[in-house]
Amino acid sequence: MVGKPKASAAAPRLADTRRCRWTQSADAAYVRYHDEEWGRPVHGDRLLFEMLTLEGAQAGLSWATILRKRAGYLRAFANFDPGKVARFDARRRAALRRDPGIVRNRLKIEATVSNAAAFLAVQREFGSFDRYLWSFVGGQPVLRGRRASTPARTALSDQISKDLIRRGFRFVGSTIIYAYLQAVGAVNDHAPLCFLHARAPGARGASGRTARKARQ
Repeated sequence: MVGKPKASAAAPRLADTRRCRWTQSADAAYVRYHDEEWGRPVHGDRLLFEMLTLEGAQAGLSWATILRKRAGYLRAFANFDPGKVARFDARRRAALRRDPGIVRNRLKIEATVSNAAAFLAVQREFGSFDRYLWSFVGGQPVLRGRRASTPARTALSDQISKDLIRRGFRFVGSTIIYAYLQAVGAVNDHAPLCFLHARAPGARGASGRTARKARQ
């Protein structure tokens, strides 16, 4: 079902497993999100576009709010096909501002459409957005988490944010991009005692579903 992570036989039971602190007192769906999605490397362009959209939509809100609206976003934004989203006309964008299944913020909706066009330009230049994004980390996830707290931004997110803005993307500030890097597995920010910290989780491709970070 769209909007919910699939059950995985490899994932441990919800109880009695060491996880990142932000999963404490979270509901089962949020814990599954941590176990099966957050921090797993993403290499499918549609999934990368989805997460870029959802991270931008989250600005000023909780991730739980966006997670609950994920299926609505998938429907509203043409299964996150950037070629289709880039062609959304004024009438389509106005309809989205009345859609309760997504965050009805005009600036965020407009940014998603313009970001789709910028995303296509990156694909044309680099062959894929995947190739562009992962070039910043040499094709391998950055393993972090050996510290008491997680930063809101880093030199890496500053660099990528600056380059995306130069390319015409919006809602891609450094804090949003750091969350994005965590979500798509370019940075492994699982805590040192988390069962997912030391090992590299399996990649999620174009047919997988996405994830996110340890904010709220």
